[in-house]
Amino acid sequence: MASSMESARFLIDSRMREAAYGDAQARFDLGVAFSCGTGGVDVNLVEAHKWFNLAALAGSEEGQACRAEIADEMTAREIAEAQRQARAWLMQTAPRCAA
Repeated sequence: MASSMESARFLIDSRMREAAYGDAQARFDLGVAFSCGTGGVDVNLVEAHKWFNLAALAGSEEGQACRAEIADEMTAREIAEAQRQARAWLMQTAPRCAA
């Protein structure tokens, strides 16, 4: 169990760094991880929508498609929360990107 948790943490940490610098593929990969439970990550549609939304903002057409697909399985409140989290994440990482 610990090794799957460690691999999930490594996946998230490594992609998170790249995502913070605007990497659309890293953001998309995070969306996939949270939508499918890749690498032992818990499925979380709010988190997945957030990352697909961020990937779409970085130009990923796959991110746009996946965001629309999982939105069909979510409530309006969950989608609003995912969008709020995406905005908050962008505000947190903006100074790093500019540096």
